[in-house]
Amino acid sequence: MGICDVHARHECEIDFRYLSGANQGHLNTFGHILRLTGFGESHGAAIGGVLDGFPPGIPIDFSFIQSEMDRRRPGQSAITTDRNEADAVEFLSGIFEGTSTGAPVAFIIRNADKKSADYDTLRHVYRPSHADYTYAQKYGVRDHRGGGRSSARETAVRVAAGALAKMVLRQKGIHVAGYVSQVGAITCPDSETLDLSLTETNSVRCPHPETAAKMETYIARLKAEGNTVGGTVSARVTGCPVGLGAPVYAKLHADLGAAMLGINAVKGFDYGSGFAGLDKTGQELNDTFAAEGDRIYTRSNHSGGIQGGISNGNDIYFRVAFKPVATLKIEQDSVSDSGENIRFRAEGRHDPCVLPRAVPIVEAMAALVLLDHLLLSKTLAV
Repeated sequence: MGICDVHARHECEIDFRYLSGANQGHLNTFGHILRLTGFGESHGAAIGGVLDGFPPGIPIDFSFIQSEMDRRRPGQSAITTDRNEADAVEFLSGIFEGTSTGAPVAFIIRNADKKSADYDTLRHVYRPSHADYTYAQKYGVRDHRGGGRSSARETAVRVAAGALAKMVLRQKGIHVAGYVSQVGAITCPDSETLDLSLTETNSVRCPHPETAAKMETYIARLKAEGNTVGGTVSARVTGCPVGLGAPVYAKLHADLGAAMLGINAVKGFDYGSGFAGLDKTGQELNDTFAAEGDRIYTRSNHSGGIQGGISNGNDIYFRVAFKPVATLKIEQDSVSDSGENIRFRAEGRHDPCVLPRAVPIVEAMAALVLLDHLLLSKTLAV
């Protein structure tokens, strides 16, 4: 006797939704060998993760982890959301006497400053450009409090895991540095002239002080108006060895792109010359080779440190485009979950511009990809 002969039609659909994989754990797991599985919702008791495949014998710098969390945490400046979370990481396994053991590293980050009542008016509202409608259609249920699982709150888990990955990369001389290069129409000068040590000297995380001041003024004005703006986070990886990545299904830039496009509000990714090089010819963009003794190098780096899906030893640089935050404190048209056309204005606490807090997220995801590929290359070489 088949499932439909036993259960009612609605129950049958629920069974098949489950069997189709909609609730299977791999949808919350990232990576090849180094695998991060995240869990938790914006207004739940906690968010957290399990980082499997993390190498043993790594001294864990807990103060560094917290400093990375502080760069992403809400409530850190006047131009971010007013939600205030300490984002203290509690490690549950995988670390003994300050050193990684090779076992899965499990951790949680408790949600303390929740104001779920702010979302009561949104219980039956599909917010424009949010995951409310698509989530409800896919799963048949949704947590309206801050978006639940679809909230950017879960990116704190990625930053914690990325901080662990950065510790290993530092031992290999590999460093990832991100910064805000554009807010709306306000852009930084060329990255080659920027002093990235200045990135953390202002609340926007733009390493060009004059541009940063303009960005900050613009974001503050939009916050006061209840409006939002997007822009670009740029990143540069130095010290990356030759040989990370594979030529077909595990291209290094493809995994970096997937990592970035999986961040909330990301609309685009490019690396090297990217879209800016589309008006150039092959003769202008080719990175020609030269030899000096035993050293082979390229005279330029339009490829952004990756050729044929494999790192070539040059700096890797890429850009990540973020859309404006979708939650506005301005009245908008929408539809209720009963199909009624409505007008509504969102309440709650939200960023007017996600970019300053997105910098450590971009760095973290890049660090996870790079360490994953380091481990993958080591495994393939055995």
